[in-house]
Amino acid sequence: MVKITFSPITELVIHETVEVEKEDLLRERVTPSGTMPLYWCNGILFSFSSLPMSEEVVKDYLNGKVHWLEIHYAKEERYTPILSLSEEEYKTTMNVRIIDTSKSQLHKELTKWLKTIKK
Repeated sequence: MVKITFSPITELVIHETVEVEKEDLLRERVTPSGTMPLYWCNGILFSFSSLPMSEEVVKDYLNGKVHWLEIHYAKEERYTPILSLSEEEYKTTMNVRIIDTSKSQLHKELTKWLKTIKK
């Protein structure tokens, strides 16, 4: 019999938050290989980058403490599975996939917290 242990994240440390225009958020997900998805939860569209896995970061991670280097976000009241970005420079429209993570407890807490940040 295999033992399965659930060890949820107990702390999320965000080192930088940047509220951006939705089009800029979409634009940052366009790569030479295609587009990378964005996350949506509670009226917030976002992307994040993690810290490199150093010995200290891995130790924190194993103890339930996760570090995100930065999060970029924009308000987007309704969930839409695909958002389009028309780029005049490339004379094309690019589609960015949006992943609904509204069932994630971490993302629900994150978006609630983001809405409290004073500008």
